[in-house]
Amino acid sequence: MVKILWGWGMPELGKGANTAVGDGRITVELRCDGDPVDLSALLVAADGKVRSDDDLVFYNQPAAESGAVQHRAADASGPERVEVDPAALPAEVDRVVLVGSCDPDDATRTFRDVKDVIVRAVQEGAEPVVFRQPALTDGERAVLLVEFYRRGPAWKVRAIGQGYADGLAGLATDFGIDVAEEEPQQPALPEEPAAVPASAAAPAPVPANLRKPPLGKVSLDKGGRISMSLDKGDRDLVVTATLEWDGGSEERRRQGADLDLYALFVPAAKALHGGPKAPGTVVGKRHAPKGEPLRPGGAPPESVPATAKQGKRGDVVYYKVRGTLKKAPYIKLDGDARVPGSETLRIVRPDEQGYVLLCAYSAVSNGIGSFRSFGAKVVVADGRGSTVTVPLFENTSTRYWVAIALVDFTGGDGAEIRHVEAYSARMTERRPVLLADGTVQMNAGPIEFKRH
Repeated sequence: MVKILWGWGMPELGKGANTAVGDGRITVELRCDGDPVDLSALLVAADGKVRSDDDLVFYNQPAAESGAVQHRAADASGPERVEVDPAALPAEVDRVVLVGSCDPDDATRTFRDVKDVIVRAVQEGAEPVVFRQPALTDGERAVLLVEFYRRGPAWKVRAIGQGYADGLAGLATDFGIDVAEEEPQQPALPEEPAAVPASAAAPAPVPANLRKPPLGKVSLDKGGRISMSLDKGDRDLVVTATLEWDGGSEERRRQGADLDLYALFVPAAKALHGGPKAPGTVVGKRHAPKGEPLRPGGAPPESVPATAKQGKRGDVVYYKVRGTLKKAPYIKLDGDARVPGSETLRIVRPDEQGYVLLCAYSAVSNGIGSFRSFGAKVVVADGRGSTVTVPLFENTSTRYWVAIALVDFTGGDGAEIRHVEAYSARMTERRPVLLADGTVQMNAGPIEFKRH
């Protein structure tokens, strides 16, 4: 069945439905709410199998057939997408299957925590085609979304919507792809003479590696979020969060430019997840934290106090309470900069973290300029190749507090960084509050007052 999607003015495919497409380049976009979903593509022959492992196109292998199928990561120009050029595909490629999958590094993630999965196929000169994936609630970790397939000399698109419990690895294996798995380290054996010259040995096929690569350098858009893969068991891992500001102008620097980095935190033992409000959402003072304890047997929501109830020194790291890395909270601020520059805090033991809200406070002596006018931003890095910058977009003056970013450690695969940018009420000194479910209350915490 093909119908017109209300409000979009474009065809929507029901599950199993198909429609014709042209032979021009097609861009397939993936959008969803909740846990992030990865998009990939399989180039499949008439026998239902890939020809080789090179026929999987995804984040670690972003192109096939000289760019006839290309993976594009989410960026400022759009969401994660795959581009398909049917006219450039060789005759032995019978179809291109688009796949959505939960993070392969975290076996606990399923589509139960993903809402409104929508695939949108855009082709120049034609109306976009949309498929809205029905809900998947039986533990599926991957799904065949749509496929582009040959019908004689023409191409069509079909909505599939078939879920897989084994994730991308299981799905790819069914299509004939050899998926790499981590193996335990083996002790080195004594070297033996080679039976044949190395040049004569046929190269072994390289299995597809599904482990996510580092993010590189990323800057979040307003309201954006991104997942940073972390090994929760890595005791050498150090995540840094830095508040950077340059004063914005020479005049601002002369007037004063003393900003302070605050980390409000909810440890894993007190954190709730899976509630109706997304972490990082700004809520009213009557909001009660909801969700399931992050740790089995953890405290129920009604027994978990908010930061505000624990006084000025409770669940916060800042210039007066710098924290420690040797025991809880496993968060430490390196120092207090009173001139334009930076303040950095270090976070270790990600398995002990729930949520960390990164805030900035502007001393009264700075005057009424906006945080943006001071050039303020937060930079989160894992020291392993992922650096996420969270900028400010609003010129809001006469405010002493801004909640800039939330680092959500409740996912099993690492941390999700969310742009928040919520400001305190005009001229108030009350600190923000981070609740047990990762939501944020402004103007609800202890009063902070700092002068030179």
